[in-house]
Amino acid sequence: MLSDTGVDSPSSATADGEDELPGSGLPGSDLPGSDLPGSDVPGTGLPGVGAEAVFAGRRLPGPGTSTEGADGTRRNAGRRGAADPVKALMHRHRELCERAVDPLEIAAGLEAHGVTDRTAARFRHRDVFSLAEEMYARVARDGEATAHDAQTPATPGTRAYWTVLALVPGALGAGVVAGLRLTHGQPRLAVAAFGALAVAFGLRLALRRGPLSSSHGTTGATLAWTCWLIAYALLGDGLLSAGLNGGPDGNWPLATAPVLALSLACAPAAWCAHLFVSRARRRLTTSRGLEEFAASVQPLLLGAFGLFVCTLFALLALCGAVLDEPPAYAGAGALGALLLLARLLTTRGFAHAPALALAAAGTVEAAALTTVYAARLPGCSFLATPVDALVDTWGPGAVPALVCAAGAGILLLHASRTLTRASAHARTGEAP
Repeated sequence: MLSDTGVDSPSSATADGEDELPGSGLPGSDLPGSDLPGSDVPGTGLPGVGAEAVFAGRRLPGPGTSTEGADGTRRNAGRRGAADPVKALMHRHRELCERAVDPLEIAAGLEAHGVTDRTAARFRHRDVFSLAEEMYARVARDGEATAHDAQTPATPGTRAYWTVLALVPGALGAGVVAGLRLTHGQPRLAVAAFGALAVAFGLRLALRRGPLSSSHGTTGATLAWTCWLIAYALLGDGLLSAGLNGGPDGNWPLATAPVLALSLACAPAAWCAHLFVSRARRRLTTSRGLEEFAASVQPLLLGAFGLFVCTLFALLALCGAVLDEPPAYAGAGALGALLLLARLLTTRGFAHAPALALAAAGTVEAAALTTVYAARLPGCSFLATPVDALVDTWGPGAVPALVCAAGAGILLLHASRTLTRASAHARTGEAP
């Protein structure tokens, strides 16, 4: 039975006695890759519709032509006769087909290997999704239900579990801020050190499960730069102002409101990431082309990002009012946006660009502090001129605001290109 795409439906299996095309050993069989001369299907060396091609040293009839058997009788070669391009493609991507739990994973894997809708059309399919559906239906599966259940656990209360974990950093941050407000002197320093470790532990718990968890390991350098950026949000503006004014003399003020807002924002970040990923996967089931999918997912990405930024600004205003401190909308807001985009990209397997963006932002902030204090050396006063001019014009919060906003803007452009691909949304086993 023929489907509306012009190829046999998945239910029509290859008849016994037909020659099978082994996908291995074909010169230039990689997709995408070099084509054999005279072939219409790229990377497989297989003949197109109505063509007779030389394959493995013998001529193969095109679809619809008749051949003569060993007994002298003539038989018709079916559409999926000796030259079955989909079967060769399945052999080439056998591991992908065997481990996939649904056709969407095959579509994502094909796209990751460079197969486009135009390539799928040469396999007589209108798009990659249609091609993946036939490959999924035709692949031989033993214990399919068991494999599906093993890869897609449905544990009751999983969503509630990671939601509670996402609230832990905010709760610990609120406790640490309360302790800092009630202590002075040496006890205050001990509370700050213990609180930093506690919040870091809570953040680690929140990132181990749920939409912000990642099976791709985060490097130690990335973790170090992230901690530095948060520490600068707490101490950097006060230390920079003190250095420009000839200090520091004694203790300088801690910016607890922005850090508390960032710790409370872990829960909204997790829910925004969950909203984006779940809606994007739903679009996979309704989209009929890679370009259509990308066009439909990009507004989802921008909407989830905008929702998080608005929520973060609300938390900054609330924390600033409760603690009677400047909310630092620009600096803390830009840092929160940078951290969210970096985590979203990392969880989908794109960890290189976030690592570079975090390292660049942390390096510029460290350089700003270094030049301010290095300018006190004889003959080095010129080193502080750029930072001094920037602070005189916009205040000390301009340094993290500009640096983190630039990094967030670059990551947003990168995310709009990478997170709108179907291959970015293949299931990785994270909690729903």
